[in-house]
Parts: sequence; structure tokens; C-alpha cells
Amino acid sequence: MEMDFSLWALFLRATFTVKIVMILLIVASFWSWSIIVQKLIDLRRARADTDAFEETFWSGEPLDTVYQRIGPEPPEAAARVFAAGMTEWQRSHRRDGGLIAGTQARIERAMNVAIGREADELGRGLSFLATVGSVAPFVGLFGTVWGIKNAFEEIALQQSTNLAVVAPGIAEALLATGLGLLAAIPAVIFYNKLSQETDTLVGNYEGFADEFSMILSRQLDQAGR
Repeated sequence: MEMDFSLWALFLRATFTVKIVMILLIVASFWSWSIIVQKLIDLRRARADTDAFEETFWSGEPLDTVYQRIGPEPPEAAARVFAAGMTEWQRSHRRDGGLIAGTQARIERAMNVAIGREADELGRGLSFLATVGSVAPFVGLFGTVWGIKNAFEEIALQQSTNLAVVAPGIAEALLATGLGLLAAIPAVIFYNKLSQETDTLVGNYEGFADEFSMILSRQLDQAGR
């Protein structure tokens, strides 16, 4: 009788432990892809929002006008960094029009906190990709070792080393390794890609914060004269 070696047939013939391993790897793979797609969308939107805001920021429009238009909690990440600095700038003004001591340091601290929040948001989910990329091959290997163990037990029970007896068990076992690699390889590739893009974007926020801080520093120096 011809034996079915389709993926579904191999899964059905696998032992309970190997089936659990395969299901975990499949779930991890789908979860990884959902994170990958979402992060690609989020990063693309964040880059577009950053470019749009920086164009507005450097358009020559007064900073107070820009702040009044976007509000203290704008939807764009770069704008939130700007809003954090401007909020602290406005809070640092006394009623007589002077500035409270330490304004520059507080503004920079407020923007750094905002950048940290944006970095955490952009990096959300990347740790799962790193975990899948490093752990999935070993989980798949565990399934393979367990499946091969059962294949040898079947050989001992049937007291036959015929290839027809050995092949099905080994094929089922190797499927677990294949699923582990299928989950791990995209996770590793996109973890590296998304991490690099996230670091680049956070670097842009930090660069913008430094430039904005220098602008406010010049205004502080002028106000102190």
C-alpha cells in the first residue's frame, strides 16, 4: 500500500508530543508574521509622519504657533517629542515673563523621556521575534529527537530495519525541524531589519531633539541678556 507523505499526513501520524511541538512552532510562526507586518506598517507610517512634521518645523513658522496647532498630545511621534519640549518651555515661564532656573535641563529631560517612550513603542514585539529566532530551531530539534526515538522504538517492536519501517517515523520527526527553521529564519531576518530601522528612527528623534534644544538655548541666551 502506498504511504501518504503529505505534510498533513505526517502531522497526523506524529506522536502527541511531536504534534504539540509542531503546533507551537506553527503558532509562533503566524504570531511572528503578524508582528512583522504590523511593525513594517508602523515604521513606514512613523517615517512619513516624521518627514511631514520636520517639514512643518523647519518651514519658518513660529514654534508657539506650531505648538498651538498640534496641541500637547499630537498623534505623530516626532511631534510628541517637540510637544514635550514646548510644554516644559511654557511651564518654565514665570508670571513676570522671566524663566525659572534650570529650564534648559528640564526641557532636554522632558524630550528624552518622550524619546524613550517612542523607542519602547517602536520596539514592542521585537523581543518576541528575537526569542522565536533563537529558540524555535531548538524546539524543532527537540521534536525531531523525540520523533526519531519513537521511530527506533517502532523498529525494535517490529524487529525490522526495513526502510519502509524507518522512513515514516524519520520523515515525521524531520518535519518538526523544518517547522522550527520556517519559524526562526524570517524572525531573525526581520528582527535585524526592524531593529536597524527602529534605531535609525530613534536616532532621528534624538537628532531633532538636539537641534530643537539648540534653538531654545539661543532663545534662553537672548532672554538672559
